Amino acid sequence: MSEERRILLAHGNGGRLMRELIEQVFARHLGNPLLDTRADAVTLALPESEIVFTTDGFTVQPLEFPGGDIGSLAVHGTVNDLAVAGATPLYLALNAFIEEGFEIERLERIVASLARAAREAGVQVVAGDTKVVPRGEGGGIYLATTGVGRRTHQRRLGMDRIAPRDCILLSGPIGDHGIAVLLARGEFGLSGDLRSDAACVLPFAQALLALPGLRFMRDPTRGGLATVAHEIAQATGLEVSLNEPSIPVRDTVRAACDMLGYDPMYLASEGRVVAVVAPQDADAALAAWRALPGGATAALIGEAVRGPARVVLRTELGGERLLEELEDDPLPRIC
Repeated sequence: MSEERRILLAHGNGGRLMRELIEQVFARHLGNPLLDTRADAVTLALPESEIVFTTDGFTVQPLEFPGGDIGSLAVHGTVNDLAVAGATPLYLALNAFIEEGFEIERLERIVASLARAAREAGVQVVAGDTKVVPRGEGGGIYLATTGVGRRTHQRRLGMDRIAPRDCILLSGPIGDHGIAVLLARGEFGLSGDLRSDAACVLPFAQALLALPGLRFMRDPTRGGLATVAHEIAQATGLEVSLNEPSIPVRDTVRAACDMLGYDPMYLASEGRVVAVVAPQDADAALAAWRALPGGATAALIGEAVRGPARVVLRTELGGERLLEELEDDPLPRIC
């Protein structure tokens, strides 16, 4: 491949090549009336409501994996953080850090995927920046995003609203993203047809907003379900009791974990929601989730109870084990 079809340091120098890269790749795929690549800032029209703001970075390896890539993942990861906060995502800002020598054809695929994910989530990329780093100083491409959404309902969500006997719900199987990315790396000679669960969770979040007993929502990304459970225990001083047989895990994920020594409780999911609701609303919440595409396996997986601030897993054999807080990084560069 000629150097003309790869990223050069000159693509980040502010001159002709940088302008052409932005216009011919980023603006061509992400173009909308608000995106002005010649301006330093954008003016946004925000309806009267609470503004919700989030930011994230993405370094996944490999950059393309079954079920997604770093481009679609950047959109999903950002809009999901807004969605579980009870907001409707509106706008994204995108920063791309591209390594010298990166193939422009591959960049096109990633940006096109990002644009599709943004359209499907109903958000617009309205601002951005591009930097090129010298060869050997990056992982191909890193993305950083900022998301803005609006929240119109008056109810506040938060861990401080969780009370004893509240129910913990999960929208679908855990660990799909972590194992799909691991298999795509080919490090252990394993293969399979598992796809990442990376997706926009906005429909799942919005399906619960009308429930008066909704307390809290979170997407279990880095650190997985166990880490969300520990955050709840630490914030509330309650024991989080999880029922292992009720937690959906695909056979492929379980088999890979058994072979490689991983625990699916700690693996990242990029298209799931953990919700805490009052007991009287648990059935309605599950019914709403199960009626959505991809929600058939939504389950009630545990509850918050009085006791020491810890996470207890009730096993299939009827015993109990403590889930310790995550210390090591089992799968680095997973998102």
